[in-house]
This record gives sequence, C-alpha cells and structure tokens, in this order.
Amino acid sequence: MATDLISFSLFAFSSILIVVNPLGALLVYNAITEFMDTKDKRQVAAYGCRIATAVLIFFTVFGSFLLSLFGITISAFTVAGGVLLFGIGMEMVYGRTSRAKVTATEKYESIDAEDISSMPLAFPMISGPGTITTVIVLSQDAPVFVRPIEFGIILGSVILTIIITYAILISSDHITKRVGQREYRVVNRLMGIMLMAIAVQFIINGISQAFPMLIN
Repeated sequence: MATDLISFSLFAFSSILIVVNPLGALLVYNAITEFMDTKDKRQVAAYGCRIATAVLIFFTVFGSFLLSLFGITISAFTVAGGVLLFGIGMEMVYGRTSRAKVTATEKYESIDAEDISSMPLAFPMISGPGTITTVIVLSQDAPVFVRPIEFGIILGSVILTIIITYAILISSDHITKRVGQREYRVVNRLMGIMLMAIAVQFIINGISQAFPMLIN
C-alpha cells in the first residue's frame, strides 16, 4: 500500500509539474514584466499563482462532475487528454511554444492589459488546457469519497507545483543570469520527452478502460 502511494505521488507530481513547465512560464513572465520594478513583478507572480491554484483545485474537485454533466466518458477524456499532452510534449521537444499555452497575440495584447497576472500568466500559461486535463484525468482514478488519500495527493501536488513555479518566477532575475538559453533548451526538451511518455500512459489507460478485453 505504501509503495503504491509513493508511486502514485511521484506520478501525479511529475505529471503536473512537467505540463505546467515553470521554465516556460518564466519566459512569458519575463516578457510581460520587462518594464516593471521588483515589487510589481512579485505582485504579478503572486496573484497569477493564486488564480492558477484556484483554477486547478476547482477542476480537480469538480472536473469529474463536469464530464458527467456533458456525457463524456472517463476513458474518452483520458485518451483525448493524452493526445493533447503528447502534442505539447512534441512542441517542447522541437523547441516551439505550445499554442495550448499561449499564442503570440495573447502575449502581445497582455503587455498593455491592466491585469497581466491573470492572462496570460495564470491562464493559459500555468493553468492551461494541458494542466487542467492532467488534474482531471488524475482525479478520475482517485474520487474524493472513494480514495481520499490519493485525492489529497493530487491536491498537494497542485499546490507544491504552484509553490515551485512561484519560487522560480520571483527568482527570475537570478535565474536568467545563471541559466543560458542553451541550457534552458536542453531542460525543456528533456521535460518534453517525459511529458510524451506520460501522455502515452494516459492513452494506454484510457484505451484499457474503454476496451477491458484488450488487457485480458
């Protein structure tokens, strides 16, 4: 039992952390706060992370209900989520900014927006479609009233990921001085490969749920 919980914890945390991709969020954060002082930049990071936390917790808790409301099966959403994450992973491997996170237009328009912390930092950069898909798929296997420990692990993974993301954002000046573009690209590609592997696992799980006879 303890081994299963450790494995689930590692899988849940790594899945959420990789798809959030704090380093990717850092690049957008630097771009949209380029002309701000340190105090304002910290406020943007704090507010953006709070919004992202609220969004992800909402979909972790109510995501399954929303699927049922629209008549979407768990297996269908799991496969669809795996396909989406695989595409994001491919774009990370090839060094392209995923359109599932932020588009060039959104990035440009946000520079003059009154509240850039909510768009595009909180959504879609941190709590984008890929991250929302991940927490919903994970919560399918851990209903709050059936497997409360696993459900708590998912919520804890969300909060821990946001804390790490926030720490990276407020350390942006230090990180950009220490980490070069070449090192960033290497890390981003490695995370993309891991995300693709997680996406394949999601697809396998979804197909297994939809066609249980295939695993017998």
